[in-house]
Amino acid sequence: MLKYGDIGTYLENFVYVENDNICLFPIEEKKTVLEAVLINNRKVPLFINEFWTARQRQASSIQEVSYRACFKPQLPRFFINLLTKEGDLVYDPFSGRGTTIIEAALLDRRVIANDVNPLSKMLTAPRLAVPPLSSVMERLSQIPPDSSTDLDLSMFYHPKTEAEIAALRNYLIGVKADSREDDTDRWIRMVATNRLTGHSKGFFSVYTLPPNQAVSMERQKRINKKRNQQPEYRDTKKLIMKKSRSLTKGLSVIERENLQRASCSASFYKEDARQTFDIPDGHVQLTVTSPPFLDVVQYSQDNWLRCWFNNLDMPDIEKKITMAKTVEQWSLVMGEVFVELYRITRNGGWVAFEVGEVKQGRVKLEEHVVPLGLQAGFECAGIIINQQEFTKTSNIWGVGNNQRGTNTNRIVLFYKN
Repeated sequence: MLKYGDIGTYLENFVYVENDNICLFPIEEKKTVLEAVLINNRKVPLFINEFWTARQRQASSIQEVSYRACFKPQLPRFFINLLTKEGDLVYDPFSGRGTTIIEAALLDRRVIANDVNPLSKMLTAPRLAVPPLSSVMERLSQIPPDSSTDLDLSMFYHPKTEAEIAALRNYLIGVKADSREDDTDRWIRMVATNRLTGHSKGFFSVYTLPPNQAVSMERQKRINKKRNQQPEYRDTKKLIMKKSRSLTKGLSVIERENLQRASCSASFYKEDARQTFDIPDGHVQLTVTSPPFLDVVQYSQDNWLRCWFNNLDMPDIEKKITMAKTVEQWSLVMGEVFVELYRITRNGGWVAFEVGEVKQGRVKLEEHVVPLGLQAGFECAGIIINQQEFTKTSNIWGVGNNQRGTNTNRIVLFYKN
């Protein structure tokens, strides 16, 4: 675990190698590019390199849960390995699909997650308490065939598939309402939520975009017409089992034990990140997070079908989600978030705050984030820019690289003295 005074030297001499071993001796052609940026008359070091890879095969299979606007697991792993030790507490105030939380648990750290969207806990907590596949299969076979529903989803699903989804939804609503929901039910809920819509036959729906998010009913009708497609039958129980096997296939015995241990002490909150009063002062060793970026991503529009399936009130959730339309509004909110992060961070603790380029790269949020952290009381160790070859993933969202959204990982690293 590095100390504040050593972080600059470490990053400057860092060399990434494919097997995740770390070389601290300089290799000239691969050495970190060290620059500086002047922010509010303060010179802030800028470290540019490939600090981790985004190759999916180098992440745990348990992380393969699709969710829009999320970073790769290698990002939190880099900082968790660097700035914490086993048993330390890792936090994410905007936990989303739970990437930071799952990665910290795999590495035998304790975890706290927070997200105003209850879908976050539904997607994260079950992957800490992984049930036996045999239990999942048996539970699926016991679901009553009650297919009553209040929504016509025929543009997404074959009638038989739609009936299976409705029966599963009704069952999950019932066991939750009766406080009978257990780890197996929560796992089935998580996987089914993840399989509702997508772009391959591994999902319940006919072909739709973006993957695992829901376009509107009318737009799906247009997609169907354009592609001359009709929903075909998809066996939901078989697909849930297939995804369950995929999620757990790479887990070692030790990783399963680490996940379960983290599950026993994990805390999940649905609070405004500015007001997490249940987290004690000086409690967190490391925060790794990526906040909502202005109004680039429409969370409510993406998640309406997931909310229906899980009987959640999307309009109520939407009111609580920060969707600032200007940098000034966004900065006001994040300034208060940093005050709260400073309160809960222990002396010697860290915050890795991942931001993106917006407005086609004309706005670099890190230049707005640095003053916010300093005003809250943190010291800024620098800005880390992870650069690598882009994958095809960004174009799935209709967002071209270097055109919209995040096109590199840009992390502002803060320290509490």
